[in-house]
Amino acid sequence: MRSCEEPRWGWGRCDPSPILFLSLLSAAPFGLLGEETRQVSLVVIPSDVGPPENLLHIRAVGTNSTLHYVWSSLGPPAVLLVATNTPHSILSVNWSRLLSPEPDGGLMVLPKDSIQFSSALVFTRVRRLGENRGEEEKVHQIGGTEAWLFEFDSTNSSDTAAKPPGKPYPPYALADFSWNNITDSLDPAALNATFRGHPNHDPTRAFANGSLAFRVQAFSRSGRQAQPPRLLHTVDTCQLEVALTGVSPRGNRSLFGLEVATLGQGSDCPSLREQHSIDDEYAPAVFQLDQLVWGSLPSGFVQWRPVAFSQRQRSRESALPCQASPVYPTLAYLLPQSPIVRAFFGSQNNFCVFNLTFGASTGPGYWDQHYLSWSMLLGVGTPPVDALSPLVIGIMVVALGAPGLMLLAGGLFLLLGPKKYSEYQPIN
Repeated sequence: MRSCEEPRWGWGRCDPSPILFLSLLSAAPFGLLGEETRQVSLVVIPSDVGPPENLLHIRAVGTNSTLHYVWSSLGPPAVLLVATNTPHSILSVNWSRLLSPEPDGGLMVLPKDSIQFSSALVFTRVRRLGENRGEEEKVHQIGGTEAWLFEFDSTNSSDTAAKPPGKPYPPYALADFSWNNITDSLDPAALNATFRGHPNHDPTRAFANGSLAFRVQAFSRSGRQAQPPRLLHTVDTCQLEVALTGVSPRGNRSLFGLEVATLGQGSDCPSLREQHSIDDEYAPAVFQLDQLVWGSLPSGFVQWRPVAFSQRQRSRESALPCQASPVYPTLAYLLPQSPIVRAFFGSQNNFCVFNLTFGASTGPGYWDQHYLSWSMLLGVGTPPVDALSPLVIGIMVVALGAPGLMLLAGGLFLLLGPKKYSEYQPIN
């Protein structure tokens, strides 16, 4: 294992440990579980009661199961994750009920008794940290199926571990955003679509030339994305990339944060876990993988590397540390309502929340190119486990194999090489 200089973020130079090395070798063959192949489709569900609404349905059908991901920008952006034990489960939408003040029952996965796991994430508002500390502490007590984007002024902050790490600016409520028609960005062949929005009311014109985007990507096979952080995905997962582009910051060295909340299973919150690796080929200088896991299997998970990027061409030079807070329960009645979450779960109130902070007051940041991106995987079953990459395996083969080959060659030379005979001749 590598003992990192900054183990909380997974950054820095690390020293290998035999224990982690052996654990990686033992875990590698068993990392990918669940259905090996699925038929994946990505469609927009049309509204039958009025103008088009953004309701994106990803359906991944396997031999014995089906996964449903339902993404929407009705109210605050949100996603439902539902796993069933039949390849014949379907999504049913009652638009009249879904768009009503009481949307309970407006969205269902049928048959109901086939559902093995269900949960949700909701993204409620963009926040630029600039409010007083008392208000910030009050905000952190609000949770549920939501996530907020924060902005901090870190100019005078020397403590990067502070919570919040600087002066907070007023937030943007994502429920008050205007979003693009998702159909315009839908690519069924590539299995992706992008929700892109800006505030309906923007008195400072911070979003005049900018936007906040949620890019959703489904997968028909296992693999990795071309650019870092190159998370290992399977057919049981989909990926969300959050990108803030061209938005005018309120401070010279603004930091941003994201608050994420979700439904717990029963009375328990999902657990936040850290995994460490000796391999950083796919995300240079990052030796950690964070994941949020709901309860026991069959279960869902959210997985990410603790890194964001301040440039479109992602590299080690543009990487920003991402720090996660502990997960804690919160109160449902304080939350902005997500119609699709209320429609599916009713008035359920067992919500949990955690916070992510991107960047530090020194080094690269959003101020470089007015760009910030962060990626996560959402899935069901056992989270993908990184095996050692071919590069690291090659290095180990060379490092460990060369001395062995030299010893073997030396032994063979001694055994098979030319022999010296004595000149002594016995007298008969």
